[in-house]
Amino acid sequence: MGVSGSGKSTLLGIMAGLDLPSSGKILFDGQVLNQLSEDKRARLRAKNVGFIFQDFQLLPNLTALENVLLPLELNGIKKAKQRANDFLKKVGLADRAVHYPRQLSGGEQQRVAIARAFSTHPRVLFADEPTGNLDQKTAKIVVDLLFEVNQQFDTTLVCVTHDSTLGDRCQRALQLSYGKLV
Repeated sequence: MGVSGSGKSTLLGIMAGLDLPSSGKILFDGQVLNQLSEDKRARLRAKNVGFIFQDFQLLPNLTALENVLLPLELNGIKKAKQRANDFLKKVGLADRAVHYPRQLSGGEQQRVAIARAFSTHPRVLFADEPTGNLDQKTAKIVVDLLFEVNQQFDTTLVCVTHDSTLGDRCQRALQLSYGKLV
């Protein structure tokens, strides 16, 4: 947790192997991420990691179903379409599967992002301000859904937020200030 500019998103990117630290080591499952090539980091992420971004990161030319389906197909998961449909149903969007992101509300887009993130059954899910672009009522729905699916699939959830309501739901909260743990 921390205010804007405290280093939350930077830390998340480094933990996920998206960014490299200027010093030190980042360990994931016994592997030093910053010693792996970009291709090896990408493979490790594809097999073990899910992401939920504040701005959803849905591909605008793909339907909700296709956005959830994409990482499944890239990972060669059998019955990918059925799994994608199951996850859209799980987040309450089975009836919106053929809609494009521009046809969905912000809350619906974030629910598609949650379905996509959990669809590969990641060991770790990184969520960067998952309620940052949502109104209070929609944010509560999304947070409830995030924790429900997280518990169901026993995924480690690493969430960065400035929202104390979301932080209070976590088992452990750490505070960042000016890039330092306080």
